[in-house]
Amino acid sequence: MEPTVINSIKELQTWRSCLPAEASVGFVPTMGALHQGHQTLLQKSIQENQVTVLSIFVNPTQFNDKKDLEKYPVTLEKDLELAQKSGVDIVFLPTYASMYPDNYRYKISEDDFSKKLCGKDRPGHFDGVLTVVMRLLNLVRPQRAYFGEKDYQQLHLIKGMTEAFFMDVQIIPVATVREADGLAMSSRNVRLTPEQRTWAPKIHESLVASPSAQAAQKNLENYGVQVDYLEDLEGRRFAAVRVGEVRLIDNVKL
Repeated sequence: MEPTVINSIKELQTWRSCLPAEASVGFVPTMGALHQGHQTLLQKSIQENQVTVLSIFVNPTQFNDKKDLEKYPVTLEKDLELAQKSGVDIVFLPTYASMYPDNYRYKISEDDFSKKLCGKDRPGHFDGVLTVVMRLLNLVRPQRAYFGEKDYQQLHLIKGMTEAFFMDVQIIPVATVREADGLAMSSRNVRLTPEQRTWAPKIHESLVASPSAQAAQKNLENYGVQVDYLEDLEGRRFAAVRVGEVRLIDNVKL
């Protein structure tokens, strides 16, 4: 059965208000270019809820580099096929104008963890992430929302935001889905050249096998990779590296 595609906020609000009060809603917010990692989030939501909503919105406010935004892959036709195959009930496809009627004058900021790791190199990034997720959660009003541990910093900040603002939603973490060679699945992987793709798995390998963050960074730099950061923090090892023009992130539990 094909999912119902909703484009307007008014239509989404009408649909949501018509749901029975006892119906449990699961929500998976994405920027599209869906892959098996997203499918895992959707499958978990479908298993745990009566209704699953998928949103696809490439959120401009979380890109501090306009070139990165312009290069972000858009694969809507394939995304809708995956949504149908997964059994999604609703696909929400908002526009910038509908999500930001205030033109982003109002935003959510966090003043500690968001300034570290990815936030240190990408000023304003997590303001954009938290703001769009807050708006989407207020619109969909799910009982549960699903986020992958690959973006662990994002997951941690979103969970903290919902707790800080007493939001009635469970943030459900889902383990990172990896390729057979260990590379974390990401929408950005399609931008890797065949040569880059052959040694991109060294990122995960170095995080797991190295005795320290410093050793892992040195190991990656020996492959000629530019390391934005590689740090041990709160019981995890985090990395962001640039493989050519592509920025990849990963993390593992220590």
